[in-house]
Amino acid sequence: MNLTCTMKKIIGPLFIGFTAFCFGQQASQSSFEISDEWQNLLDKEFSNWETFVGVPHTSVELKDYSKSEDVHKGTPIGLNNDPKNVFSIVEENGEMMLKVSGEIYAGLTTIQEFGDYHLKVLFKWGEKKWEPRLNKKRDNGILYHCHGDHGAFWNVWMSGLECQIQEGDTGDFVTLVNARADVVSTKIKNNLYKVTGEKDKTITYGAGNGNPGYCHINSLNENPNGEWNMVEVICVDNQSIHVVNGKVVMIVKNARKVINGEEITLTKGKIQLQSEGAEAYYKDIQIKSIKMFPKEYKRQAKL
Repeated sequence: MNLTCTMKKIIGPLFIGFTAFCFGQQASQSSFEISDEWQNLLDKEFSNWETFVGVPHTSVELKDYSKSEDVHKGTPIGLNNDPKNVFSIVEENGEMMLKVSGEIYAGLTTIQEFGDYHLKVLFKWGEKKWEPRLNKKRDNGILYHCHGDHGAFWNVWMSGLECQIQEGDTGDFVTLVNARADVVSTKIKNNLYKVTGEKDKTITYGAGNGNPGYCHINSLNENPNGEWNMVEVICVDNQSIHVVNGKVVMIVKNARKVINGEEITLTKGKIQLQSEGAEAYYKDIQIKSIKMFPKEYKRQAKL
């Protein structure tokens, strides 16, 4: 991979002086091999990742690219082309972090697929917000079991499942495009669905047949803005759990994808980190192979 390195000095509440490492051309494949020991999935060269940048909003200062008021429509910037450095590596006191600017909707995607794994990240919000979410909640997300083409959803993200990272909603469950799964939950009102208790019924989430695509957590467990949160996505076979700061907040079962009208069990896929209108930071992005859910979380989730 060709890597462009730039030095920046920023005076602000988050950083005072850091080095930023930004994307050039990506390697064609990753040599990363998952094991049963914790491994860092992110390095300074982004050697295990590729980028896909969506449609810039008209407010973005950027020449030579098509823009749109509706960023769900138009021509995306595309694969491994990140002219605004939406994703970059920054260092603070010698510690490496991923900076997500949020300025353009985009995805940072693992080159390879993963199944039966435990992913954990430390995450916190920055301060900047951008159109078209300038006056909305800070939003982001970890997509998993991603499959198919880049840009399948809103001209930017892949089809898959999502552990939502959003102010007040971290750990929510979302389905994108042709992914489906079941959550024991209930309908609160209109299009609001939520995990509320053991006696809830199983509801299928996913596009088509009138299914909802979004399920809210039962209780908030995230830290105030600016503080780090531990977010974990743990997948075993076609089940997954979302864990926020040590608490299981979402249990997802029977994951599948719909291809040509046929439901196919979904047990693996790529991992994708979103840029969705808000500045954010990740560090200690780690993964390991597992065969069963960790005992402490299995007890919480009653799996």
